[in-house]
Amino acid sequence: MIDAALAGRIRMVGLDVDGVLTDGGIYLGSVNDSAGSEPHIAPFELKRYDIQDGLGVLFLRMAGIKVVICTGRVSESVRMRAAELDVDDLAQDAQARKLPALRQILARHGVAELECAFIGDDFPDMGILRVVGLPVAVGNAVAEVREVCRVHLERCGGRGAVREFAERLLKARGQWEEVTQRYERERSMDTAGSAA
Repeated sequence: MIDAALAGRIRMVGLDVDGVLTDGGIYLGSVNDSAGSEPHIAPFELKRYDIQDGLGVLFLRMAGIKVVICTGRVSESVRMRAAELDVDDLAQDAQARKLPALRQILARHGVAELECAFIGDDFPDMGILRVVGLPVAVGNAVAEVREVCRVHLERCGGRGAVREFAERLLKARGQWEEVTQRYERERSMDTAGSAA
């Protein structure tokens, strides 16, 4: 349960990627890119994202809450998913310096640490989870992360945890019904703007 007063103060939700937006698994491979005159082996990385989490991100944004991604890996897959979700900001730091990256995002958007929720699962998220107003652990979070978090989700990363949090937060703010009804209404209109 999220306290209504605390929920009402949240202006931004930050998301980790591996273990939160994904199940933490990474598929690495390479392809023979022979487009040029010389053969070239190009590496690639695949991640699995949950479609319900994407809708949760959309619901948060429809409620006027900024959504950002802050990850300790650099990945084209993450850049593509962030663009697809139209998140408000993205930080990818190969050294996993996530707290400085999030503080830069907060400064750019004029949001205080106490006005931010962050969903994490493992040690790279600890610095952020200790300073934000609403630290959140996914169902598969390590014990140390669960210990510092105020909200403990049932769903695991990559399996609808972000959607679960969006629903809990928006219900605590009294916005769930309005947002979901607006979503349904907007998708029930034909291209001329009348109900289909």
